[in-house]
Amino acid sequence: MLQKPSHSEIEELSQTHLYLMDIGIWVLSDKAVDVLKKKCGWNGDSFEGGMPSFYDLYSEYGISLGVNPTSKDEDISPLTVEIVTLEEGEFYHYGTSPELISSTDKIQNKVIDQRNIWQKKVKPQSSIFVLNSDCNYRFDSYNRNIWIENSMVTDKWRLTSDHVITGVPDNNWHIEIPQGICIDIVPLGNGRYAVRPYHINDKFKGALSHYNTLYMGMSFVEWLKIKNLSLSDAKLDGSTDIQSAKIFPVVVCEEAIMPMLRWMIEGIGNSSIWTEAQRLSADEISEQAELSLLFAQRKKHLIKNVTALAQNHKKSVFYQTDLKLLAKFCVENKISLPAELNDEESGMVRMRDEMFRSEVLRAIGKGKTESNRAFKILQQLIINTLDSKANPRCTVYPDQIVWGRSPARLDIAGGWSDTPPYCLQEGGSVVNIAIEMNGQPPIQCYIRLAKEHCIVMRSIDNGVMERVETYEELAGYNSVGSAFCIPKAALCLAGFHPQFCSREYSSLKEQLRQLGGGLEITLLVAIPKGSGLGTSSILASTVLGALSDFCGLGWTKQQICHRTLILEQLLTTGGGWQDQYGGVFAGVKLCESESGAQSNIAVKWLPEHLFSNNEYQGRWLLYYTGITRVAKNILEEIVRGMFLNEAKRISIIDAIKNHSYAMAEAIQRSDFEEVGKLMRRSWRLNCQLDPGTTTPEIESITEKIDHLALGYKLLGAGGGGYMFICAKDGESAMAIRSILNQNPPNDRARFVEIKVSGSGLQISRS
Repeated sequence: MLQKPSHSEIEELSQTHLYLMDIGIWVLSDKAVDVLKKKCGWNGDSFEGGMPSFYDLYSEYGISLGVNPTSKDEDISPLTVEIVTLEEGEFYHYGTSPELISSTDKIQNKVIDQRNIWQKKVKPQSSIFVLNSDCNYRFDSYNRNIWIENSMVTDKWRLTSDHVITGVPDNNWHIEIPQGICIDIVPLGNGRYAVRPYHINDKFKGALSHYNTLYMGMSFVEWLKIKNLSLSDAKLDGSTDIQSAKIFPVVVCEEAIMPMLRWMIEGIGNSSIWTEAQRLSADEISEQAELSLLFAQRKKHLIKNVTALAQNHKKSVFYQTDLKLLAKFCVENKISLPAELNDEESGMVRMRDEMFRSEVLRAIGKGKTESNRAFKILQQLIINTLDSKANPRCTVYPDQIVWGRSPARLDIAGGWSDTPPYCLQEGGSVVNIAIEMNGQPPIQCYIRLAKEHCIVMRSIDNGVMERVETYEELAGYNSVGSAFCIPKAALCLAGFHPQFCSREYSSLKEQLRQLGGGLEITLLVAIPKGSGLGTSSILASTVLGALSDFCGLGWTKQQICHRTLILEQLLTTGGGWQDQYGGVFAGVKLCESESGAQSNIAVKWLPEHLFSNNEYQGRWLLYYTGITRVAKNILEEIVRGMFLNEAKRISIIDAIKNHSYAMAEAIQRSDFEEVGKLMRRSWRLNCQLDPGTTTPEIESITEKIDHLALGYKLLGAGGGGYMFICAKDGESAMAIRSILNQNPPNDRARFVEIKVSGSGLQISRS
């Protein structure tokens, strides 16, 4: 463990070692803190001499940690330690003023594909940053490497390059800032300000009299000489370190700031303005700064900027910000809502706008109309991707039955990244498995021709039946809770409703008469409700697939899956695209979508070895918890966060999406242990996204088996349903079965036998 090793030391060690870069985050247990205090002289009540003694975290404490430490220490050796590597971690240094600009520039320019950059107004230089300021200055191609924060900069200023300008209050100054000069104005309270100009390359290290000690881009002594002053004139001791030297003047009002700046930067004015002023060191400014005034100034600028961003949303990042935080800020500061958008705006912008308005109204205790509007815009955006209307015709003999059957799906990584609106903006990526349960595809649909000109629907598992004779009855699919809302919506999409049919009919009876008869549709779903196995979506795909065959529509599996996404929008249940792709397409696979409403899902098959080989198959367990939940409730709140660009949720979904690639890679390598550990991480990420994903009942199950499992996760949205478990080995798998069979959470809980489906959706005639 090395702290700031030399380049030569790194070069030498790199011949034989791989190294990690420490970015300074140490997480210490209470026990570790007690040891550290002891090493610093803590005697149980106080530190010897009243102050902690010097003890180096890296060169003393750090090198004594671990299984094979380079330095033995009896106090430290009992401690356990783990080094955590950050996934896709990158290091940007912010140690100096130039690095403030250069590191931010690097982060900003990570995305260089203009198709992925929303900002339409391109700056003359990428390295110009204006943050939380009132800036009317018009930049040109000569301006570069400029950072303006919490300041007013008017068009009367003259800037060049390499500036850091912070804390400047409201002004009407005519001032020219030479290249490399920075300005920092710090309020001290009672109308007083510390005036701190400096050069961007000043290090603020070294004795004042030393020629290498720079101020304003030259030696401090030379700067004084230009001003016709000496160290004694300035009442300064040449041996004082510049960081501790009283060189920064204090002025008693805002009007006195500019004359002081002009003297310090340009030498304009009498030197007494500086020599006779109260002066502070850089250290003293940090101690005496009135931070509340800085925050008040920042807030004033922020209110003004938020209003301007909203008014100029077409060329601003307003709808790309965290709209949830922004809504709260607007309510707290009584900022009026921006003007309502017209229908010419893009669907994505209008969705975010409506949800933003809803969030503002929700914060002040008013309705949720705008929230509903946002979901309706999303719904219409996806429905509009339907490539063509259908023209159903009967392609079966009177004595034939079309039989559709599908496996369930297990989502093991990436879930939620497939959900609109996130996937429309960023694209999604999931890893899932199509499985048969207890030796059969659990989701089935039968369609046959009927003599009567009506549609009869039956559910074997629910034991209910419904008869439909009109378009109006068929269009009643959007009443959530109906046993037949899915087949009704599927029939509409298959052309049995004027909205989706390429031909016109006077009535449903007339359409069925020309078809040659009515339809009998029978459903069988051998999976409990709220299972987390994608049942609803896969049932929709199965019905659509059977209708496509029955009616000669010729839909491919891709088209069936896309129509399933549309169907779920018709039902207002929402949801993503992974469920149907997980069941319709066979085997173990990585499914990816590009951004955009059309989805364009790419299915990439992964080896099944880890899930079907005898060596591993018995270690995978599917356990029905007997606990049910409604995914729609969980879904709605998370989707709301997607609409609002809620930073915390979006960052977790980004991590979930990236995690799917790690899972796919581990499966490709046939690394069983890594796949199990990654599934555990999938579960943790889901719980971070929404605490409701787990419950005390679920945790009582996981606590019993945690020591026997590499990983586990509830499938789907969580909260209940099925749990997929990866046991450490065969003995652990048997132990898990024994523990949960002897201590079930309820009388419905049970294990289910599974195998990877090699066929996916199957359609046949009998």
